Amino acid sequence: MTAGEEPPKYRLVPYEAEAAPCGTEAPGEPWALCADAEGLFGAPPPPSRRTYELLGCAPQGDLRKALPHARARRTAPLGTLRLESLDRTGERADSWTWCLEDVRVLGDRPRADDPSLVDITVEASESAENATESPRRPPLSPGYLLLGAEEEPWGTCRDLAHIRRLGPEPAEAPIRLLGCSPGGALRAALDAGDEDLGHGQLLRLDLHGSTVQEAVEGEVTAWIPSARGRGLVDLALDPWSERPPPGAAEVWDLWWEGRPSAPGLWARCGPEARSCWLDTARHHHPRDAPSAPAGTTFHLDGRHMTDHPGFHCALGEAVNGPGGYFGRSLDTLGACLRGGWGAERPFTLVWHASAVARSRLGATPHTDFGRIPPTDHRPPAFEELLAFLGEKGVDVRLD
Repeated sequence: MTAGEEPPKYRLVPYEAEAAPCGTEAPGEPWALCADAEGLFGAPPPPSRRTYELLGCAPQGDLRKALPHARARRTAPLGTLRLESLDRTGERADSWTWCLEDVRVLGDRPRADDPSLVDITVEASESAENATESPRRPPLSPGYLLLGAEEEPWGTCRDLAHIRRLGPEPAEAPIRLLGCSPGGALRAALDAGDEDLGHGQLLRLDLHGSTVQEAVEGEVTAWIPSARGRGLVDLALDPWSERPPPGAAEVWDLWWEGRPSAPGLWARCGPEARSCWLDTARHHHPRDAPSAPAGTTFHLDGRHMTDHPGFHCALGEAVNGPGGYFGRSLDTLGACLRGGWGAERPFTLVWHASAVARSRLGATPHTDFGRIPPTDHRPPAFEELLAFLGEKGVDVRLD
């Protein structure tokens, strides 16, 4: 980069390369440094609601209680459902957890081969943190352990069937990477006239050339000489991962000079961008950083807590400083409260300007079936947040 040139905003690397650690350059030789990207951001898709069959269930707890309500009303809310694989002896395998969110029970029917068990039909959204589209039951395993959000025992099932939605996916326009200086294997492929240019990962950079966040993955399908300078090219990238939402652009601009050093930058963002802020903050959370000891007092700035993402942005900052992360939902907050994410329980949280959140985070809805469990699709109201934190060993003091 010569004097007066704008630093590149994006780096394109081979997909096989590991994601760059926070604050460092991507490993290996990059394919290209790019001045900008056009058509990168897309509106976030609506939560994908799908239908599942829990086969051969011995339901317990809230799952069992929901069945008669679903028969009477054709649906019953359940909340978050976790599936954990069982080993061949029927014990918890502890290998991974697969999660369904905002679950609604649609009905059940007895098993023809074993009337003591039932097949349960549910509608749900897949958790964004699931590593796979659906789990595969290990050979010789008797099935899955069913758990609630707080690991309440909800029984077992032999298998899970996913009823897929039909119809083709809509075609999307490619992303244009502008003013790219190609290098490495991509430069060699362009010089050789190769048609197969490979799969790449696009990284958003900060002013210093360090990775802010992974942006998108896809196939490089075409190139043309760039109008931005001699030797530069514009690349077409056909994405096969989800495009970042428009709010990510706002957040990445706020992280342009690196991780924020001043508090409250997230407050400039709207709800969508605040959700993106949480993604970026989680990406930058140092995995080996020591946690504050039990008994520590944290101060929560509630002046800009006008929505639920704002609560999590402010809490992450209270515990881990500007740009800090401490959960983005009740489930992930619960995971952070188990330790290793900046604070050890019990601790004290002084919630300043709490009246803002009390007035903006909503009232608690109820149904005949009982209180609907908070989920990512029905976030907790103010009083529910207080109760949740109190149950987890956090002494909340309202100011």
